[in-house]
Amino acid sequence: MEKLKVAVIGCGTIANAAHIPAYMKNEKAEIKYFCDIIPERANAAVEKYGCGKAVYDYHEVLADPEISAVSVCTPNFMHSVISVDALEAGKNVLCEKPAARILPEAQRMLEAADRTGKILNIGVCNRFHDSVTRIKDYIDEGRLGEVYHVYASFRAHRSIPGLGGAFTTKAIAGGGALIDWGVHYIDLILYCVGDPKIKTVSGTAFCKLGKDMRSYVYKSMWAGPPDYNGTYDVDDSVVGLVRTEGPVISLNGAWAQNIGKSETFIDFMGDKAGVRLDYGGHFTLYTAEHGALVEYRPDFELSNMYENEIDSFLDCVRDNTRNRADIHRIIHSSEIMQAIYDSSDLGHEVNI
Repeated sequence: MEKLKVAVIGCGTIANAAHIPAYMKNEKAEIKYFCDIIPERANAAVEKYGCGKAVYDYHEVLADPEISAVSVCTPNFMHSVISVDALEAGKNVLCEKPAARILPEAQRMLEAADRTGKILNIGVCNRFHDSVTRIKDYIDEGRLGEVYHVYASFRAHRSIPGLGGAFTTKAIAGGGALIDWGVHYIDLILYCVGDPKIKTVSGTAFCKLGKDMRSYVYKSMWAGPPDYNGTYDVDDSVVGLVRTEGPVISLNGAWAQNIGKSETFIDFMGDKAGVRLDYGGHFTLYTAEHGALVEYRPDFELSNMYENEIDSFLDCVRDNTRNRADIHRIIHSSEIMQAIYDSSDLGHEVNI
C-alpha cells in the first residue's frame, strides 16, 4: 500500500510532542515536509527525524500535488488562514486546537471544508483518550442515569505560559486559560454527553495575576521565559455556566490563582451514578448498590491518544470518511468559548 505523503506546518512544541512522533509510528504515512517560518525549527526536525525536507513557506507545501494531508501546528492566529488555504489547495487538514481565535474564523474553516469536500479535523485529542471513550460508553449505556450536571476544574497555582509572548497576546492566541486549556475540557464534555444543543451561556474571564508582569511570581512557565516587554491581555482565570438541552455544564479554570493547588478533573453527575475523571488519567465511578455506597476505579492500560488521533485522521483521509474530531462537531466548543468571552464583555448571559 502506497504511503500517504503528509506535511507538518509549524515545528514547535505540539508538533514535536504529538504530531510528528505519531506520524512516524504510522506505517500508512510518510512525512515529506517540515515547515516553519523559523528555519532552525524546520531544519532541526529534518535532522532529528531523519526524513523529509525543510521548507519555510507553507505555500510550497500546498503546491505539491503529492501531499494528501497536513497538520497545522502554528500559533492560533494562523489556524484559519493556513487551514482554509490548505483545503482550497485540495489538502486534508488536521488543525491543532482551538479551531481558531474567534468563532467567525472557525466558521470560515467549516465553510471551506464544506465547499471543498475535504476533511478538516481539529486536534481535540481527548476524544481519542481511553478513559473518555469509556465514560462516553457508560453514559450511552445509561449506567449514570440522567446526567444533569457536569463540572470541570482546570486550575493551576501560577502557571501562565510564556508571559509576554504568543500565549498571552490576544491578537495571536485569541484568549488565555479558556482557549488554551478550557477548550479541551469543554470539548471532552460535549463529546461524552452527546453534543447537546447549547441554549445559554454566562461567564466571566479575569485578567488579574499576570497583568503586572514584573511582579508576577510563578511556579512554572512552560512556554518559555518571560518577555517583560511583551503583551499580557488575556484571561488567566475564567468561570462559566452553560445550559444545554442536556446537562448544565459549569467550569472553573485558571492558569494562575492564589490557591496553591492544581485541580484538574471533570465530574459527571447522574441520578444513578457519578464519575470523576482525573484529567489525562483514569476515573472513578460512585454509586449505590444493594443499600450500600460503592465506588470503583477501572484499571486498564492507557494508549497514546495522539497516536489514536493521527491514526484515525489518516484512515479518514484514505477512506474519505468523517470521525469524531470533524469540524462540524468541534464547532460547538468554539461557540461556547466565544459566548463566554462575549458574556464576560457584556456582563450578562447570552443566548446561542
